[in-house]
Amino acid sequence: MKKYLYLIVLSFVFCLNQNVLADPVENDFGIVNAWYNGQEATVKNVSLKIGEPIEITVFVYSKIAGNVYVKLINPLVTIPYDIISGPTELDKTIDNYDVKSGWTMNYTWIIKPNGEWTNGNAPINIFVQFSKDYDEYEHVQFTIANPIILDEQYSGSNPSHTTIDPSSTDQSQSNSSPSFGIIAALLSVALVVMWREKKI
Repeated sequence: MKKYLYLIVLSFVFCLNQNVLADPVENDFGIVNAWYNGQEATVKNVSLKIGEPIEITVFVYSKIAGNVYVKLINPLVTIPYDIISGPTELDKTIDNYDVKSGWTMNYTWIIKPNGEWTNGNAPINIFVQFSKDYDEYEHVQFTIANPIILDEQYSGSNPSHTTIDPSSTDQSQSNSSPSFGIIAALLSVALVVMWREKKI
């Protein structure tokens, strides 16, 4: 019985890890993944109203011993978002010195459009640099989401997850894949357990 419980727990942990690192961006020095309101990057076909809060989560894994620098980037001249909560302001670097190989960290920001930029896209980008030495480094940079900021005020209290195209395959796959993976793994374990019991 303990063996079966061990297999179920192991499968569940494996599925959770697959959820964390479903489609990360990777190089020889590290791995980075990110989510916009729980949807894995890069999220497309979304829009936001002025003042509408969104959650940005970033996962960082270092393969090297050294320094890791993390920055949530605004590529526009105008600053379209305000930080409600999070480890830094937009375009400010988080410095992680003397990390060990295998170091991991999750960062979460709650941000909202401030009305300085409307009726256009305002990308939310992540930049991470892994440095062994001042001249030995690699970086990861990608767009987490590219929302259109609507010229409308948000009146709700929770993120509305407004979408331009509700049938977008990018979003439906992102929302459904983690739960499907967990269910599939648990079913596989259950079938193995039943098969072994029949043999005994």
